Amino acid sequence: MRVVIIGGSGHVGTYLVPRLVEAGYEVVNVTRGQSKPYLPNAAWNAVQSVTIDRVPAEQAGTFGAQIAALKPDIVIDMVCFTLASAQQIVGALEGQVQHFLHCGTIWVHGSPVQQPTTEDMPRKPFRKYQLGVNDVDAYLLDDYGGQKAAIEAYLLDRARRGMFPATVLHPGHIVGPGHLPVNPQGNGNPKVFQQLAAGDELLIPNIGMETVHHVHGDDVAQAFIRALQGWSASVGEAFHVVSPAALTLRGYAESVAGWFGKPANLRYLGWDAFCEQVPERDWAATWDHIAHSPNASIAKAQRLLGYQPRYSSLQAVYEAVQWMIENQVITG
Repeated sequence: MRVVIIGGSGHVGTYLVPRLVEAGYEVVNVTRGQSKPYLPNAAWNAVQSVTIDRVPAEQAGTFGAQIAALKPDIVIDMVCFTLASAQQIVGALEGQVQHFLHCGTIWVHGSPVQQPTTEDMPRKPFRKYQLGVNDVDAYLLDDYGGQKAAIEAYLLDRARRGMFPATVLHPGHIVGPGHLPVNPQGNGNPKVFQQLAAGDELLIPNIGMETVHHVHGDDVAQAFIRALQGWSASVGEAFHVVSPAALTLRGYAESVAGWFGKPANLRYLGWDAFCEQVPERDWAATWDHIAHSPNASIAKAQRLLGYQPRYSSLQAVYEAVQWMIENQVITG
């Protein structure tokens, strides 16, 4: 079986491509040629690399045809972010592939009604608009979740009509060595880990009970492999791919501080006060994360695919923090 993976040099691809090679697949990695796998693996010597810049190719209307010309049996699309992109590649691959797997996001749910969130709950993704800091319910960074929800609906509709064999996998906050984790403040600033390591005061929004839901990149890779090998159970379906449990910001911060032998020195602030003392880039990312407060169920993936994550959220983050220490992103 010939697998073409689009965007296979990223964090998930670092683990997925070697898993595919080891499982006996012939692998073609389509990349812009601007990144390398996060970790070395001899399996990459068996991978064919094809350089295509997706954005200009899509603008020229040629991207889908270029992927079809690679003669794949299976296509894994890690980097499709708009409905138009999905429509172009599906149009070129219909009737040509046995399986198409799309990497989505748990943010298709927007603000969930109940926790843990299951795949059958209605999609209410955030839409693109942005107002001022005091209009917190309206401050949304982009239409990422909205576009991913539209892609999911499009792919699963075609799959369930028997027109296109698609599966959608929705990871949470992907993490692992070489990849900066969403931190206990709810943003991507690595200085938060440094503050916890040093025992310095860390500002936490509200009372720290909002959630983030991580997943190790290798567990995402595992889910893709299981979906491939469980074709009859996975086609026409969407699956959450996360760790067994989400983390509250407060509990997350306390755990990280404990790794460094320090008590967590946390100060809780109401949202407006938090924004006054934290840089806009950080509080904007924090808002996007806590507004979603994801806590996704993996029961469906466990039942239908046999998905069993190896890492808890904290174990996955711990590996990333160790990498940050080794590479002097933070000092232990």
